[in-house]
Amino acid sequence: EANEDSPALRLLGRVVGALAGVAMAVGAAGLLLSLALIAWSVVMRYVFNAAPVWVDDAVGFLLVATVMLAAAQTLRRDEHIGVDILTTKLGPKGQRWARAWAALASGAVGCLLIFNGWDTAMLAKTLGLLTEGGLEWPTWLLMLLMPLGGALLLLASVEALWRAIAGAPPIHAPRDEKVQAE
Repeated sequence: EANEDSPALRLLGRVVGALAGVAMAVGAAGLLLSLALIAWSVVMRYVFNAAPVWVDDAVGFLLVATVMLAAAQTLRRDEHIGVDILTTKLGPKGQRWARAWAALASGAVGCLLIFNGWDTAMLAKTLGLLTEGGLEWPTWLLMLLMPLGGALLLLASVEALWRAIAGAPPIHAPRDEKVQAE
């Protein structure tokens, strides 16, 4: 029988869920802010003939932040792109293995984002690099989104792997669709 009631897994799920939920909310706020900035820029450009030059840069940065912050919650909900035509044909044990491999691959990406993102950000800080365009922000601050998103993704990957090994369903699955351990 599936061991989804493990207190440690429930605790990890609550912690990862809270962190990923906050990150997703910040990412959603970033999308809404992007929408507002784009609308304001269009009005300024076509009504007042005074387009702000920095809006496109800010929206690009907000988009990167949204992607990095939303990746963990997307993994938790099992909404990453997958080959459903293949995995739906697998039996329960095969689906568990597929979820475990997906969690391992996502965890590897999370580790790459953490370590390479941190190194890249610290190099940019050392060199004093600034973004090009109208904003000229320190790039290292923006690059810190990579290790932050990677850490969240790694935590979600650990939870997803644990769920797959324990035979617990992914977060999105209703509780009556438990995957049975074989």
